[in-house]
Amino acid sequence: MEFNRVTLDLNEGVATLTFNDPEVLNAIGPAMLSGIHDALAFVQSPNSHVRCLLITGAGRGFCSGANLAGDGSTSESNVGSSLRSGYHPLLLSLRDLDIPIVTAVNGAAAGVGMSFALIGDIVCASEKAFFLQAFANIGLVPDGGATFMLPRLIGWSRAVELSLLAERLPAEQALEWGLINRVYDDNEALMVGAEEIARKLAAGPKSLGMIRKMYWDTWHNAYEQQLDLEARMQASAGATADSAEGRAAFLEKRQPNFKGL
Repeated sequence: MEFNRVTLDLNEGVATLTFNDPEVLNAIGPAMLSGIHDALAFVQSPNSHVRCLLITGAGRGFCSGANLAGDGSTSESNVGSSLRSGYHPLLLSLRDLDIPIVTAVNGAAAGVGMSFALIGDIVCASEKAFFLQAFANIGLVPDGGATFMLPRLIGWSRAVELSLLAERLPAEQALEWGLINRVYDDNEALMVGAEEIARKLAAGPKSLGMIRKMYWDTWHNAYEQQLDLEARMQASAGATADSAEGRAAFLEKRQPNFKGL
């Protein structure tokens, strides 16, 4: 499917959303934002039957951040409002998805592009990929939720270092820091590996969506609140058809056939 500077391909329950403006390393402007919103709306529709979302970029880059040339999306007069009206609803929709997200970072993930990379539940990257908090280089501050996610993922000092020095973080070092999950030799191997993970998640039970939401909630819940959430979510998961199938498969010593229901 073709959307505005975005493509969406469906295969075996996996929707692969590709940022598709390779001439600018998939920098995001209003047109692409609109395309991402439309593609995500399709993924969220009940009739899409999508059970895992895979996000990647076309060409040499994953996403080089906001498009600073030609669209005015980051002009000093509207940068804050464009974040609130364009990026924030999209990032919150991704956070609240009922299905797992895999990101395949095939090149530069800079600025807000880094935030889109890290929104994945499983973050995969090629050895050619790098991560960059580029904002200080142009006199801006981190956005896209970077100041929330980075200290929680890699610690205070490393997060501040990335933001103040605006230096590239290679994929291998990002893996060592625990920022991402897996690194592959090249972009071809990256897509093979990321698609394999996405298919495995797409074949999983409905509870996978619940699991990802529970981990997001740990960032603002107290211990007692998280215990209560676990009890409530376990009750919901236990009432699903997939849970009944999983228990039956365990007793019958066979592989479960989950439907995402």
